[in-house]
Amino acid sequence: MSTRSQLLKGILDGCVLAVIEKGPAYGYELSKKLQETGLNDVSEGTIYPVLLRLQKNGFIRGEMRPSDSGPNRKYYFLTDAGKQALQSIIEEWQQISSPVNELLKRRF
Repeated sequence: MSTRSQLLKGILDGCVLAVIEKGPAYGYELSKKLQETGLNDVSEGTIYPVLLRLQKNGFIRGEMRPSDSGPNRKYYFLTDAGKQALQSIIEEWQQISSPVNELLKRRF
């Protein structure tokens, strides 16, 4: 597993929660939105286990809705527990990212 994959694995739950916070989304849509932000290596195959884990932990809930272009889709919504988890992830990320960025900048 590459360093990028390992780093992404640690923060992907927060990224998915952040996308869902903006509005309900289905798996493929989530994957595309993450790719649009520059996370090009996040495929649907990566997203679904994350969604399952987040749902199991009560951070999101799924709801089947009809689609205009095919079979019903499962949309995911952020729960109150998910909002709290996202806030916690944001705070922890800020505590880690600032000092790491500072250390890495000192190299130059």
